[in-house]
Amino acid sequence: MKSFCAISFCALIFGFVSWQLGFRLNLTPSLPVGVYRLTHESLYRGQAVAFCLEDPEFVQLAHDRRYLASGSCPSGLRPLLKVVNGMPGDSVSFCGNAVMVNGQVLAHTKILGRDRQGRVMPPSHLASGVIPPGKALLLSQHHDGSFDSRYFGLVPIVSLRPVEPVITF
Repeated sequence: MKSFCAISFCALIFGFVSWQLGFRLNLTPSLPVGVYRLTHESLYRGQAVAFCLEDPEFVQLAHDRRYLASGSCPSGLRPLLKVVNGMPGDSVSFCGNAVMVNGQVLAHTKILGRDRQGRVMPPSHLASGVIPPGKALLLSQHHDGSFDSRYFGLVPIVSLRPVEPVITF
């Protein structure tokens, strides 16, 4: 029993120190599974980012449906990791239910009416138009059912933290 407690304590300390050093573990299909590190890079299209979901409706949905585990965000949930697919000035539109940016259809971005458990998704907050200053479009093209901007809409750029993969699988 003592060795189990010692191992658990060491794992907890290791996790805390890793978090403080900017390392993030991704176990979701939104990006390749692995370890990512926060960086101070400038944002660009294609950059992976970490951010906290802010919209109360979608925070509640993520909590109730367990889309996100408990974590360090003000909402009490874990930050999301997504990719910047649109920046201010880019044009967002739709081809059927798929998201288009600057006239290009983005793979695996179809807005689904139901989640993988068959539960009805709320209406999308993403609208056609030009992305305004201070906002970004964050999507996952790794997973058809990703919980991202196709549902909760554009995200404030000031809330984004660039990440880079350290080791992925």
